[in-house]
Amino acid sequence: MRKFFLPLFAVFFFTAAANADSMSWHTGFSCADMTTAETAKGVYQGAGVCQGVTFNDKGSGMMHEGEGQCFFSFDTVTSTNKGYCAWGDPDGDRIFTSFSGDIGNPNAYDNGINTITGGTGKYEGITGSGPWACNNTLPQGGLVCRQSFNYKLP
Repeated sequence: MRKFFLPLFAVFFFTAAANADSMSWHTGFSCADMTTAETAKGVYQGAGVCQGVTFNDKGSGMMHEGEGQCFFSFDTVTSTNKGYCAWGDPDGDRIFTSFSGDIGNPNAYDNGINTITGGTGKYEGITGSGPWACNNTLPQGGLVCRQSFNYKLP
């Protein structure tokens, strides 16, 4: 059984990797619409909306000079955040993701994983996932985030 399984796994893994593409992009976000509550001494929970502009790290292509909107919630007891984002091209096609991650300390990065949940237009049927990290030290609720994912289109 083991001799059969390993070659089968290798064929599956390398075929899946050969059929996947990747991209990376960065986003400047403004997150002005936040609601935070101190639920116990030093314990905070909250939610908010961030809107921004995306730039493909190649300087062109998918989502370059498009928009990003994310809705999120966070909890300082578990130091986690969760949410949903819509990423767009200037022509209006979109990729949708859900995300979860860890809240960094006040001088660090929040980080986690984006999972593609769908798309429209040329991105219809897209699947994949990848890491994200956001600098949480900018004034007045601003964020600079770096994202990437491996994806597959039908």
